[in-house]
Amino acid sequence: MSGKNTKVNFNLSNPIQFLALGFGSGLAPKAPGTFGTLAAVPLFLLFSDFPPLYYAILVLLVCLSGIYICGKAASDVGVHDHGAIVWDEFAGFFITMFMVPVSWQSVLVGFILFRVFDIAKPWPISIADKKLTGGFGIMFDDVLAGLFALIIMHLIF
Repeated sequence: MSGKNTKVNFNLSNPIQFLALGFGSGLAPKAPGTFGTLAAVPLFLLFSDFPPLYYAILVLLVCLSGIYICGKAASDVGVHDHGAIVWDEFAGFFITMFMVPVSWQSVLVGFILFRVFDIAKPWPISIADKKLTGGFGIMFDDVLAGLFALIIMHLIF
């Protein structure tokens, strides 16, 4: 089965699916990626005071674990990159905000920039989204979107 918005039954009591669904935020009936990114904001704020090295290690762990988490959740429901799977949005937003001074303005701009790149998928993000499969494919386009947004964030802030 394929399709980002195909109806499937996720199981929030399954820890992998709970994480993949962004603690349930990905089950929003409209704009699950946006709700997933919104759910990432409080976690980002919790970790934003980490020294850069510790924050980078955390982001790396989120990305690497996301390959398994997203791939397993997609496999469980038989849908590659289902819209409700939003762990990749957490990773992308965390990347967007790396070493950016924290203020409500920077969080808002980072949120908007990441969502724009994640939704619009300019080249090469679009290539990654179309060509890569499995958990790596689910994660990588959002990692790229986060990197694009990060560059602009550092130009702005």
